[in-house]
Amino acid sequence: MNDPSYSQILKDGLWNNNTGLVQLLGLCPLLAVTTSAINGLGMGLATTLTLVASSVIISMIRNVVRPEVRIPVFVLVIASVVTVIELGMNAWFHDLYKILGIFIPLIVTNCVIIGRAESFASKQRVDRAFLDGLAMGVGFLLVLVALGGLRELIGKGTLFAQANLMFGEAGKALTLTLLEDYRGFLLAILPPGAFLGLGLLIAGMNVINARRSRRAAATVLPVARAAET
Repeated sequence: MNDPSYSQILKDGLWNNNTGLVQLLGLCPLLAVTTSAINGLGMGLATTLTLVASSVIISMIRNVVRPEVRIPVFVLVIASVVTVIELGMNAWFHDLYKILGIFIPLIVTNCVIIGRAESFASKQRVDRAFLDGLAMGVGFLLVLVALGGLRELIGKGTLFAQANLMFGEAGKALTLTLLEDYRGFLLAILPPGAFLGLGLLIAGMNVINARRSRRAAATVLPVARAAET
């Protein structure tokens, strides 16, 4: 079987095989922490760093680890990476760390991480493992930020509120109040709002894919007819 190209790895991670919209993995943090765009950004960055670091390490040791103990070793590597990230967030982004709470250490149990370690990083070179971890992580991050921004906008009428939790005092300038005197829509920031928001994102992706398929078919059909004549 041929190794996937770099462009295919990027396309799969960002769109074709997006973990949040296609594979539907990691739904626990995806639905739980996305009450705002900043919360989604923080969780997305932590997950991306975990994916990249664990994929690179596992790819480096793939020829050393015996097959029968590979899963415990993968979990140990992932847990070590998550511990370092958790300590770093607690030190430098303490307020955001308190908001995200238990979901940071729970990255260890995220099916996305162990799934990519088993299906890709343990079988590919370091460069491809790095790119796959980065693409999958950024794809997941974009879904987290999009869902968090959608829920925050509908629920509170703001976007990137509390950006100072990640960017310091300068982050206060990033907060956008899009709806003045808005009383909010409570359902959007409650758990049912997460399911509804994710459903809208998946529906939007399906609409885009359907339109792309129709355009591709409309382009190929005249070419095929011309070849027949």
